[in-house]
Formats: sequence, C-alpha cells, structure tokens
Amino acid sequence: MPKSRIRKKAGYTPPPAKQTTALKLTTRAWVAPVMLALFLIGLAWIVVFYVTDGSLPIDALGNWNIVVGFGFIAAGFGVSTQWK
Repeated sequence: MPKSRIRKKAGYTPPPAKQTTALKLTTRAWVAPVMLALFLIGLAWIVVFYVTDGSLPIDALGNWNIVVGFGFIAAGFGVSTQWK
C-alpha cells in the first residue's frame, strides 16, 4: 500500500506591523462650561425679569423674556447631549 504524502505546514509569519495612526479623540472639555453657562444665563435672565417687574432685560419682549430664559436653559440641555 502506498504511503500518503506528508504535508509540510508553512511556518507562521506574523503580518507586518501596521503603523498605528493615533486616533485623535476630540476632547469635549468645552461641554460642561458651556452647558453651565447657558443654564446660569437662562436662570439669571428669568430672575432679573421677575425682580425688575418686567422692565429688564428687554422691556419690549414683555412676558416673552421668560421664553428667552427657558430657551437658554433648553440650549444648555441640548449642549449636555454632547457630554461623554
């Protein structure tokens, strides 16, 4: 009976080392200060509106000043979605 051929396995050669490109992770250090600033601006806007009986910050807006204040606060929440 004939012998079967013996197969030689090729020696393992690791793939050439890839040059690792440094992934530049974007820092989000700006998110927390901007978020807090928008919260505080919105809060200050509403407080100033109530303390001055509606004559400040912008008299022509009337009660819409409350909406502007809450708009700043909502923008702060929008910015907070970028926080990791």
